[in-house]
Amino acid sequence: MKLLVTRRMTQAAEHALSARFETEILDRRDGLSVEEAAQALADYDAIMPTLGDRFTAEAFQARPRCRLLANFGAGYNHIDVAAAAAAGIAVTNTPDAVTEATADIALTLILMTARRAGEGERLLRRGAWTGWEPTQLLGRHVTGCTVGIIGMGRIGKAIARRCHFGFGMEVLFHNRSVVSSLDFPARQVADLDELLAQSDFAVVAVPGGAETRHMIGAHELERLGPRSYLVNIARGDVVEEAVLVEALAQGRIAGAGLDVYEFEPKVAPALCAMENVTLLPHLGTAAEEVRTAMAMRALNNLVAFAEGQALPDRVN
Repeated sequence: MKLLVTRRMTQAAEHALSARFETEILDRRDGLSVEEAAQALADYDAIMPTLGDRFTAEAFQARPRCRLLANFGAGYNHIDVAAAAAAGIAVTNTPDAVTEATADIALTLILMTARRAGEGERLLRRGAWTGWEPTQLLGRHVTGCTVGIIGMGRIGKAIARRCHFGFGMEVLFHNRSVVSSLDFPARQVADLDELLAQSDFAVVAVPGGAETRHMIGAHELERLGPRSYLVNIARGDVVEEAVLVEALAQGRIAGAGLDVYEFEPKVAPALCAMENVTLLPHLGTAAEEVRTAMAMRALNNLVAFAEGQALPDRVN
């Protein structure tokens, strides 16, 4: 089976993939264009795509050779899964491998933003720190606050556990379906406006895609209010970035912690200039063992496909 891997992987992952299949691994930083994606579909039996590859409906218009897109990552909004299915191509993802690491980044953003850690580090690095003062860089005490989690899937639950057991936070959550049998205390809130109004920290953990694009806009940020913070570890376009910049500049919310961006890898210059914003370069799963685990999860799907077995993580 001829396999294309669209980005470099960890050494362990590349060795495992190459040992099992006839594998070509692209050494590039940018994702495949629509035209490149279409050509790849014509040239390979299976593809392991990543965030940034543009497998849009147009890419599937010709009769493809490829029969499996084993996506590297839990999110797959860069793939038109309906168009893939119509073309006879299965799509899989890597759900469990990303959960804990992404939840860790959510807590990192909560703490850094509330305690002004990025601002403090910049102050120190430029030589402007003059010593400890009782009122220096006063931030928000996280312990005991209320966190509102938008999207209570695997990652949302992992964030909630950390918030409750680690920081004694009250956990509220909003989810499109009813969630039960949680192993920690939490209250589901049916109305997103109500959740935002009650939250000190609102954490976005929904899947990307057309259904959630601009889910957080001007109205939602107004409901969050001037003493509360927004954290996004989902997909950048879930938050309307221009509106977020405006809300931060006008003090309509207290701050934001972002690991993803609407026009990634481009980040609004206004965000970069703000001290009440923590900006990370999509570090959600950026730990070597996690990235290897993601590749191995994708490999499990590739092996199942090659052996004619049911795909463990099929999404279409």
